[in-house]
Amino acid sequence: MSELKRTPLFPVYKESGGKTVDFGGWDLPVQFSGIKHEHEVTRTKAGLFDVSHMGEILVVGEDSQAFLQRVLTNDVSKLSPKKAQYTIMCYENGGTVDDLIVYMLEHNVYLLVVNASNTEKDFNWLTEQNNENVRITNVSQNYAQLALQGPKAEDILQKLTKTDLSEIKFFRFEDPVHFTSIDSGALVSRTGYTGEDGFEIYIDAASAVDLWQLLLEAGKDEGLEPIGLGARDTLRFEANLALYGQELSKDITPIESGLGFAVKVNKESDFNGKNVLKQQVENGAARKLVGIEMLDKGIPRHGYEVYVDDEEVGFVTTGTQSPTLNKNVGLVLIQSEYAQTGTEVVVQVRKRKLKAKVVETPFYKREK
Repeated sequence: MSELKRTPLFPVYKESGGKTVDFGGWDLPVQFSGIKHEHEVTRTKAGLFDVSHMGEILVVGEDSQAFLQRVLTNDVSKLSPKKAQYTIMCYENGGTVDDLIVYMLEHNVYLLVVNASNTEKDFNWLTEQNNENVRITNVSQNYAQLALQGPKAEDILQKLTKTDLSEIKFFRFEDPVHFTSIDSGALVSRTGYTGEDGFEIYIDAASAVDLWQLLLEAGKDEGLEPIGLGARDTLRFEANLALYGQELSKDITPIESGLGFAVKVNKESDFNGKNVLKQQVENGAARKLVGIEMLDKGIPRHGYEVYVDDEEVGFVTTGTQSPTLNKNVGLVLIQSEYAQTGTEVVVQVRKRKLKAKVVETPFYKREK
């Protein structure tokens, strides 16, 4: 059995009571003080996440925009330096290679931030697709990534920098940003995976521990706490943010997952899967991702079958008891004819068939 990978912040987890688990080959904290508590802290105050396991891939060269237009579903030509974009890589059948964020660092220089478990696959995929004047480099080892999320995130981070963080708008970034007592500059973007306001901070791996400790000290009075993978998942789930391997996969297209905003089928460039995805946009996909709320007592878990009149019509991609709503809810990939809000369905929860109904998503949306 191969040894688990660790981020540069692994040595400081125990100081905050971190309990680690094997997460896709990484030794990462599932929780520090308890999942529900950490969830509430992020929704009401601020949470600090170690997401250094995410992958970073650099794409450089005079054909880099043309290359990315061919392998990504969104319109990269809309980017300019210091702008970021959520986008997706697809196979020719429309299935998903990965979802990611692309940062335009400067002309002909792009940073792709990909899911940790997919980093090697994505790098190989991009390399195989490359027949242009483009250099593709896996630079994941160079970076640590911290996410500071929650309504007090800006106030906390602003204590540590002279950069006016209020000027960084959603899906924009500043680079370099310098923090008190840390020599290295960081890329700071107004992005996140929680449904809250906040920032994702990319800094060299050697500075990760110093920044982590600096942030926790700066946020002490605002109630900042370290947050583990468990709450990260419930937070993103409530906000209906897709997780690769659950809401997206090689067998699930971004249109089925409701991510059509990131699929520009009318852009001039051809891209992998464009024909299939265009058909789904124009004619409707056969399946659709919807929310459900349990009517009977039980929690819908990933992979549970969903039925209408004894016919299997879909399956649960993610489900839990929502800490914010205190309701048992789930996301279901279901045949489109049953996707109407209010439709009653049955979820196979172990040996029991339990009633649920289709509801609107996201389950949680923060007040502006």
